[in-house]
Amino acid sequence: MRIIGTAPLPVGELFCVKKSLRTPRQLLLQSLLTEARKTGGMTQAELAAALGKPQSFVAKYENGERRIDVIEFVDITAALGVSSADLLVRLAHGTEKSPPNGDNTTDRDE
Repeated sequence: MRIIGTAPLPVGELFCVKKSLRTPRQLLLQSLLTEARKTGGMTQAELAAALGKPQSFVAKYENGERRIDVIEFVDITAALGVSSADLLVRLAHGTEKSPPNGDNTTDRDE
């Protein structure tokens, strides 16, 4: 056991973080990124080339075989020409649809 303050907590119960390869939000993220790529008219190979990665990198995160970190997410959205902030808002609200009237939900111009 690890003692924090005065209450003992078993190690592993400090943070109960569920692995996210198959959660609804991970599936939505995959869908949002795939939709953005296809809407932009890019193939997986073209996006991978823009990122300096192999095509399998894009295929694996789109198919849920791999997660991406925040830096990769920002790089991917930049290569796609979409706002990472807007995609995160859509993810947080659990929707695949763009904000109504094309509003910029970040209240800033990008």
